[in-house]
Amino acid sequence: MRLLILLLVSIFLILPLTFLWIASLFIDKDQEYETDSPFYRKLLYLGTAVLLYPLRIKVHFTGKEKIPRTKKVMFVYNHVSNFDPILLWQELRRWDIAFLSKEENFKAPIFGRFAKRCCFMAIDRENPREALKTINKAAELLKNKAVSIGASPEGTRSKTGELLPFHDGVFKVAKKADAPVVVVRIRDTEKIRKNVLRRRSDVYYEVVDVIRPGDAEWKNVHMISERARKAMLG
Repeated sequence: MRLLILLLVSIFLILPLTFLWIASLFIDKDQEYETDSPFYRKLLYLGTAVLLYPLRIKVHFTGKEKIPRTKKVMFVYNHVSNFDPILLWQELRRWDIAFLSKEENFKAPIFGRFAKRCCFMAIDRENPREALKTINKAAELLKNKAVSIGASPEGTRSKTGELLPFHDGVFKVAKKADAPVVVVRIRDTEKIRKNVLRRRSDVYYEVVDVIRPGDAEWKNVHMISERARKAMLG
């Protein structure tokens, strides 16, 4: 019986992953895409579902009703685990989020290419000039409602769970595009790795604030950043 279960699991994983790998070969990993691909976006969601299924992750997501549903928005979140953006794009499929991420993530097999084709963008925080180019491109995509944008203002994963200092510059994306900022607080995703093959992981996502054009803080990115940080801290 155990052998049969392992065989079924292998088939369940190998066949879809083989298909996804073949599909990824048609993506130019060196090209910067200006439009989202509905086909590869669906494959991104499918591939994510296949990989997440064996991990037994239960996402408790509250506050979705606060998110504007008629236009593209920018999502910002605290970063405690590599699973944070993955679960966020899967839970908020309606908004087709493209994330600002470090260059290394685009080297991941299959998903690195899918991310590139779905307008995810590499941001070099060590090079202000290059980072600004990425921010301007993200703002243009958001303004044109090609995708929603996702980013962690911390810029890197917090190893202690404590909220790190924010990089105010990411909020220029929303400011330039005149798009709402949806603030998401994430808890317990760092436990997923520890729980693999042992128990189900319960993780918590909560929309804690929506900062809109016209709010008092919209005067400058530092004020938007401060409000987002306070909302995450609760």
